[in-house]
Amino acid sequence: MLIPQQEFTPGVSESGILSRIRTFVQQNSVYSQQEFVLAEDDRFFEKAAVNSKYVKAMVGFVEDEFGVLMSPSEISEENLGSLRAVARFVASKQPFAVG
Repeated sequence: MLIPQQEFTPGVSESGILSRIRTFVQQNSVYSQQEFVLAEDDRFFEKAAVNSKYVKAMVGFVEDEFGVLMSPSEISEENLGSLRAVARFVASKQPFAVG
């Protein structure tokens, strides 16, 4: 899928990535329904019933929002298990990301 250049900003900082991921999670998961505050290192799979549909949505978000393509082997709890894990994964895939 091609990403329109105006929507993708290479080199987004990890904190910027984290903020965008938090917004996605709050708008698209059980967390928004519970008025639950999710810490950056809270494990998604421990704090709520996260299913394959949610994982697929997260992968789509990461790919569309940040222009990062995920291989099947990268779709794991290590890379998608918490807000910080997703932010680290995305930052590692961006050659010009800043701390």
